[in-house]
Amino acid sequence: MAWPPPDSRMAPLLAVEDLLVEFHTRSGTVRALDGVSFDLRHGEMMALVGESGSGKSVTAYAILGILDTAARISGRVVFDGRELLSAGEKAMGAVRGSKLAIIFQNPRTALNPIRPIGKQIADVLARHGNVTAAQAQRLGVEMLAKVRIPDPKRRAAAYPFELSGGMCQRVMIAMALACEPALLIADEPTTGLDITTQAAIMGLIAELVASRNMAMLLITHDLALAAQYCNRIAVMHAGHLVELAPTRLLFATPRHPYTANLIAAAPGEGAGLDRLSAIPGTIPDLRRGDLPACRYSERCERVTPDCRTGPLLRLDTADGRRVACRHPL
Repeated sequence: MAWPPPDSRMAPLLAVEDLLVEFHTRSGTVRALDGVSFDLRHGEMMALVGESGSGKSVTAYAILGILDTAARISGRVVFDGRELLSAGEKAMGAVRGSKLAIIFQNPRTALNPIRPIGKQIADVLARHGNVTAAQAQRLGVEMLAKVRIPDPKRRAAAYPFELSGGMCQRVMIAMALACEPALLIADEPTTGLDITTQAAIMGLIAELVASRNMAMLLITHDLALAAQYCNRIAVMHAGHLVELAPTRLLFATPRHPYTANLIAAAPGEGAGLDRLSAIPGTIPDLRRGDLPACRYSERCERVTPDCRTGPLLRLDTADGRRVACRHPL
């Protein structure tokens, strides 16, 4: 069951407006994001879902300002009243890790393999927490205890290769939450973990986020995970945000054909393989110069000529949805 919704009267903590990201490559220009807009409020947990290649992680990295230098970005990203896209690297360095943090999907890659985990957490605290080196070391051990790593003082001296995947992910959570950020981005935080560990990690993240009244943006391809923890779900396809809705409404009455097909393709509790349906086609090559206005139109059973010629319509409805479709369900 999703957490209760935040107070809609509060100003958004994060507002993403008409975000566009292009990568210039040898084989052409890739428009990875095109007109992505959403907001996130204090205490809210929202999911970005979609197939691989839909633009979920690119959205997160654009917010954080950690995209490759080959990227060209336009639009607006306003976080806690500050416009981030126009902020310099020095200003972004002060925000990242302190007010805005991320849990990467592969902790073994994200962690420094030749530095003890306790010192890695202490590094974050020393940079952003206005504490002495000794205090940072002590607080690092306390953070390991908060993410329920047994014998945290001894584990603080361990290297990442000495820990299991689940333990490394707990270390990443400790690092991300060390300075009590206002917004946590969790990018596929349970990838590569067994089912039991996945449940433990997500339960821990949700508990810590709720106890600190933080906002969280969960990036996942797992619809069941999004439904369990998030107030709202944003569905992405080929760089477009095609539907955004409260979780209960999204599953009860999806409006975009892609959302409906995505839900139908997801395994449900007790459902056999014969009840699953595949989504037709594949995500289009984003290097194409002839991409249709609706990038799902080549896979959609409701397509009409105007879907391809555009422009892409984005409709806001009275029940709190946003749907990018000329012929919604």
